[in-house]
Amino acid sequence: MKERAYAKINLSLDVVGIRDDGYHELKMIMVPINFYDVLEMEIAPEMSMTQNVGYLPLNDKNTVIKAIKVLKEEYGFKENFKINLTKHIPTQAGLAGGSSDGAAAIRLIRKLLKLDMPNSKMIELATKVGADVAFCCMNRPSLVSGIGDIIEPFELNCPFEVFLVKPHRGIMTKKAFEMIDKMDCEHPDVLGLKTALETNDYEQVTKLLGNSLEASSFKLNKEIAKVKAKMLELGFDGSLMTGSGSCVFGITRDHELIERAEKYFKNRGYFVRHTTILNNLYR
Repeated sequence: MKERAYAKINLSLDVVGIRDDGYHELKMIMVPINFYDVLEMEIAPEMSMTQNVGYLPLNDKNTVIKAIKVLKEEYGFKENFKINLTKHIPTQAGLAGGSSDGAAAIRLIRKLLKLDMPNSKMIELATKVGADVAFCCMNRPSLVSGIGDIIEPFELNCPFEVFLVKPHRGIMTKKAFEMIDKMDCEHPDVLGLKTALETNDYEQVTKLLGNSLEASSFKLNKEIAKVKAKMLELGFDGSLMTGSGSCVFGITRDHELIERAEKYFKNRGYFVRHTTILNNLYR
């Protein structure tokens, strides 16, 4: 059985503050995009996992393996799985590549074992696997808050195209959050952006894109700021770093602009991807 593990971008990310338990309180607009890894799983006599990349560990740091462990502890099943993961989403990019793989594993096991797992339970278990896994389980444009465990889907009615550029060096999420605790940061209007997306107010969308983590990630990797500035110079209506970076996206309704931008960044050795937002997954 196969499952697509879709990447995400943050159209808005506000670090509201630090909770008593040490986690950061967040408020975000997260959307799935048409860019994905592919996870294949089937029940097997023994556990095995193959991957098309060599950099992912075959232990609990791999979100697929961690997802299986979390579900086994909850449901007590004895089945093993033959797993194959085909990676396309780059790591340390802010695209939830690892989280989307863990979410795909949860959805596949729910189907394969016919588990009685309502969405509320799936979100609870997904949060134990990783920060963005709950959203990636649902895969719908959403207002996401808390530590990523409160997910409120909404209808996105504002079409535009998305262009991704990943700088050569990634960003470790932990370092970006550690740095932001020591500095002032932007607090974007998350709810205002949600309204603009719902009402097809594209001009407001371009104005309200924002990410509290940009300032800290720019300090960790100056190339991110340069990529964003170049995107705006090329003519994108808005540009933003997603998550803690290092991937930057631009939004536009001009298809020819994306073709020009793709040529510019590809010629300089960057990872690029032209994609769109997905609005109707897993209804």
